[in-house]
Amino acid sequence: MLTLRDTPGNPVPPGATLLPVRTEDGIELRAAHWRPTTRTVRGTVCLLQGRAEFIEKYYETIADLRGRGFAVVAFDWRGQGESARLVADAHCGHVGRFDEYRLDLKAIEDAVLRPLMPHPHLCLAHSMGGAVALTGAIEGWLPFRRIVSVAPMLGLTMVRWPRLSSAVVRFLQQLGLGQRYILFGSAVSIATKPFGRNRLSGDPVRYARNAEAARTVGAGAVGDPSIAWAAEAFRTMERLRDLRLAAAIKIPTLIVAAGADPVCSTRATERFGARMRVGDVIVLAGARHEILSESDAIREPFWAAFDAFMPGTPVADAPAPMSPAQSA
Repeated sequence: MLTLRDTPGNPVPPGATLLPVRTEDGIELRAAHWRPTTRTVRGTVCLLQGRAEFIEKYYETIADLRGRGFAVVAFDWRGQGESARLVADAHCGHVGRFDEYRLDLKAIEDAVLRPLMPHPHLCLAHSMGGAVALTGAIEGWLPFRRIVSVAPMLGLTMVRWPRLSSAVVRFLQQLGLGQRYILFGSAVSIATKPFGRNRLSGDPVRYARNAEAARTVGAGAVGDPSIAWAAEAFRTMERLRDLRLAAAIKIPTLIVAAGADPVCSTRATERFGARMRVGDVIVLAGARHEILSESDAIREPFWAAFDAFMPGTPVADAPAPMSPAQSA
């Protein structure tokens, strides 16, 4: 049975509607949506998670968006969170091809966004989700009027030799090992590793909150990716290095990069953003990879940029939530 899990420091945002969504190729996704907590409705923001993330990790962001007058749609990509797995090991983050994420988003569009949610439809995409969103914008199938992409996966700083790593995972994939963990990979979620040397956030309170959420969802917070996922990630990033593609994006796009990102390449993000014709890129100094889980000193300029970019007028006096969370 589908559920949304909570912890004392990370309660489910009130008013949730939880539902299963089936994709064209038969994969069941976990999805949820919320109405805004303001009288004025500015549209709907769909959250596109990064790799190994899950709905529970976005509760604070969901509350932030609802207080700004937005309805919110959140879902788990296939192979992570509480959505269906494609391999026997539920801890292994796996897809065979990144095109499968397009099927996930199409299913969310057909089952949730178009029939249920107020316009305009907008997206807030993180890391891998940012790479998916930018690819969809380039190819013309992304169902959103505006994009905010946070620390998009356009290059990796955590991989010392990316060209060699790309060649190795492609070779292993050709040997039929695509469903196995990457070399030296394990089932341990990156979100549960000790704070002192973490790559995700400089805020110890938010990091601890997310770690507890990851422990609560168990296998939902997947460990390392599969060889096939890694091979596809390298292919996607290599394609997005063609900066002519950035100029082809017609959807207004704001890219927010993390200035001290030890996961994704800020330099690659700046190069891509500089070539966009209907967008801009800003860099938040000192931020690690998960800007939305950073300190208030970093989150506040992020939300200021978000408010200036998104349509409508932010509502500062949002009323308090009125009812407990509901789930289907």
